[in-house]
Amino acid sequence: VLLWVGLTIIILLKGGKGVESVIGVTCEDAGYYALVAGQFIWTMGFAAFFGIKNVMKTNERLAVNYPFNDMDILWDYKKLQFYSFFTFLAGIIAGLIGVGGGMVLGPLMIAMEVNPRVSTSTTATMVLLTSSSVAVIFVMSGLVPWEYALFFFLVCLCGAYIGKTKIDAYVKRTGMASILIGILATIIALATIGCIVNLFMGLASVNWCLAGFNQFCTVSSGSGSDCAARLLEAHDLFPEAQRMFPF
Repeated sequence: VLLWVGLTIIILLKGGKGVESVIGVTCEDAGYYALVAGQFIWTMGFAAFFGIKNVMKTNERLAVNYPFNDMDILWDYKKLQFYSFFTFLAGIIAGLIGVGGGMVLGPLMIAMEVNPRVSTSTTATMVLLTSSSVAVIFVMSGLVPWEYALFFFLVCLCGAYIGKTKIDAYVKRTGMASILIGILATIIALATIGCIVNLFMGLASVNWCLAGFNQFCTVSSGSGSDCAARLLEAHDLFPEAQRMFPF
């Protein structure tokens, strides 16, 4: 709860994703970057605290010959560094292309031989923390299209209910935890296909013009998204590109 409250407050102060800061800072202000740094420190501080706590708890149990389950993770600092790296990578991917971080961490936890039921519960909790804080900002700013939001909420609620009551009960009854791995693999495969289709549809809608990334800070410039204009800006920044891609 403390982590969620802190993230929500920082997002309110910083703004972003189409939402203005409640204190009026923009990407041109030093305070904006201080808040970005504070967001990193806040989240990574929690991660470091609980990661070290898990390692210490494992060492204490090993010292008294605790009877671990077959699928328990025996945490050490090497595993902590490995998992932290891929968790950070999952956050980058989620921020860049909008997929859920659970799509990256789910297979990773399966590869680490985490119990599939523990893996799905962990990723669901992680998604709740990361998405709900941003959702609060959207709701408070009036940017939520309620018809879409309610529709997808009900669809997601039905899927979650079926998963917990039917599929989870089937796994408990038969012991076939592999069905969770199969469902996860199917979702990832469909999402990958969807991303590829969406990529080509987006490029087709702008006449197959790939103009690169948007500018990070556009408060003063007000530059639009016109493809030709952005290509001109890119050529101004990189004159050598004119020899490679003349137009």
